[in-house]
Amino acid sequence: MIIPMHEQAASSANPVHIQVPLWFWGAFFGFVIIMLVLDLFVLNRKDHIVKVKEALMQTAMWVSLALLFNLGVYFLRGSGKALEFLTAYLVEYSLSVDNLFVFLLIFNYFHVPKNFEHKVLFWGILGALFMRITFILAGVTLIAKIHWVIYIFGGFLVFVGLRMLFGKERELDPSKNPVLRIFKKIMPVTHENEKGHFFVRHADKWMATPLFITVLVIETTDVVFAVDSIPAVLSITQDAFIAYTSNVFAILGLRALFFALSGIMEMFHYLKYGLSLILVFIGAKMLAADFWHIPTGVALGVVAGILAVSVIGSVIRMKRRQKETALPPDSVT
Repeated sequence: MIIPMHEQAASSANPVHIQVPLWFWGAFFGFVIIMLVLDLFVLNRKDHIVKVKEALMQTAMWVSLALLFNLGVYFLRGSGKALEFLTAYLVEYSLSVDNLFVFLLIFNYFHVPKNFEHKVLFWGILGALFMRITFILAGVTLIAKIHWVIYIFGGFLVFVGLRMLFGKERELDPSKNPVLRIFKKIMPVTHENEKGHFFVRHADKWMATPLFITVLVIETTDVVFAVDSIPAVLSITQDAFIAYTSNVFAILGLRALFFALSGIMEMFHYLKYGLSLILVFIGAKMLAADFWHIPTGVALGVVAGILAVSVIGSVIRMKRRQKETALPPDSVT
């Protein structure tokens, strides 16, 4: 029988990893498989250009599912774990926005047709789901067995946040991707997209298409982002189930968010600074965990507040620039 662990879960100061029954994992993976099948074979059965309205509806659906799951966590595992999930989800989802700019760059580099972008993102993100669980389980195990690793994670997050705040933009050159270079030595690549196929057979020889190469680059690029985001989530919770499920919901909603924001990404001018401050904050939270406990609710408020200020500031900046552009030259005094 599952007994709600309100007393245990309410104290987020306790970093001990709490095991959950195997059926929790089985039920969650079953849900993910059902949603992926629904997405691929029902909602997006045909290759098409995803319109903003459709993307916004799908984004709302994924966010709603995450909140419903959070409600289930509340009733089964208590308010503390529910708060950890919500905070980790918000952190991961906000950090994932940085991925969207990279996806756009990759699509432009490989000249991916608009109607194939969803298919590429689907398979690219599917691979990310498997890689993330490996990273999370490894991180949880390290922190549980070698506690001082938490200081390495915290220091790394502060470093990444400061680099993002004061350094140059993260540059990405897909042609220099080492995995891509090795793959091209193993299998030849066609010059055409071959009607959306990942592999084709020409002259009795199998060849990969640029679409598969794009998926490969997205997969390997996600490893780089996971190095940033996994320690961030582990700063909120060392419960592998909470950490992984919050990651999965953020990743599953990332595709719809990409199509909803792809045309207005440049509008969020201050978002990079907001994300950098979030990384610095949760890194500092991790470093101070043994000396000064910051409640999960406070962490959630700080993260949400930073995001709100950066987004609102970006919108105000955009409207101000639009007004300045609309003014005739002789009206400026």
